[in-house]
Order: sequence, then C-alpha cells, then structure tokens
Amino acid sequence: MNPIASKYLKISGATALLAALDLGSKHWMATHFGRGQSKSILPGVFNLTLVHNTGAAFGLGAKWSMSFFVVTSILAIGLVVYLLVRLKPEERIPRWALILILSGAIGNLIDRIRQGYVVDFLDFYFKTHHWPAFNVADSCITVGAALFFLDLLMKPKPGRTTG
Repeated sequence: MNPIASKYLKISGATALLAALDLGSKHWMATHFGRGQSKSILPGVFNLTLVHNTGAAFGLGAKWSMSFFVVTSILAIGLVVYLLVRLKPEERIPRWALILILSGAIGNLIDRIRQGYVVDFLDFYFKTHHWPAFNVADSCITVGAALFFLDLLMKPKPGRTTG
C-alpha cells in the first residue's frame, strides 16, 4: 500500500473507532436510562444522567434551529478534513488533535440528524454546582482543541531562536 493511502486509512480508522465509541456509549445510555434518569457513580462527584441536548456544547443555543447546527457541523468537519490533508507526516500531535475533533463532530452530527438532539450523560458536580452534562464526542472535541492549540503555542516562531 502506498504511504498516502496508508496515512488516510489510519486517520479514517482512528476517526471511525472514536466516533463508534461515542455512538455506542450514547446508545447504551439511551437503552438503559430514561430521559432525566440518573445513577450515582461517584457520590458527590459524578453521575450518569441521560440528557437530550438540542443546543451546542453544554446546551448553549438550545433555541437555535437544528439546521444551523447541522450546517455548522458539516462546515467544521470540512475544515478539519482540509487541515488534516495539509499536515506534514511529522506533525503527529496536530494530526491526533484533528482526529479527536473530527470524530467528536461526526458523532454529534449523527445524533442531530437521527434524533434532532445530542445524547449527553456524563454529569460531574460538586455539592450543588453541576458542570453541564456532556458525552464522549464532546470530550474528544475538547481534548483535541486543547492539544491543537497547545501545539500551536509550543511551535517555535519564525525568526526566533530557542535557547
């Protein structure tokens, strides 16, 4: 197999695996929990709670139209694929960052198209302070974005010497 085909096969495989992990975890939650049902996993810290999120990350923009989120997701996926194609072979951290972002965007897009909402279920809290529920896709997007920007910050600036 030529190196270019091998590169894209690896990217596709990793993306599909992460998206499948997201969709599988959402399916498991939807078949074992009713909407709003919660089970304490670490008392005082973490619950599994089934939430139907019609908005963006953490429920923001819940009143916006679904078509807005679908179009925005498709545009974001296109941008990520474009960036992935442009990466050099040695740019491993940005590649993994973009794979994480891409897999998360695909997982949440599939939810929106199939159901009209995204399934969230990871519910972290402390006393009465709750972080908005999220899912594996949201985690992939967040970790990927953090990795991508950390990599940008760590790259030497042109014209600057290190040392």
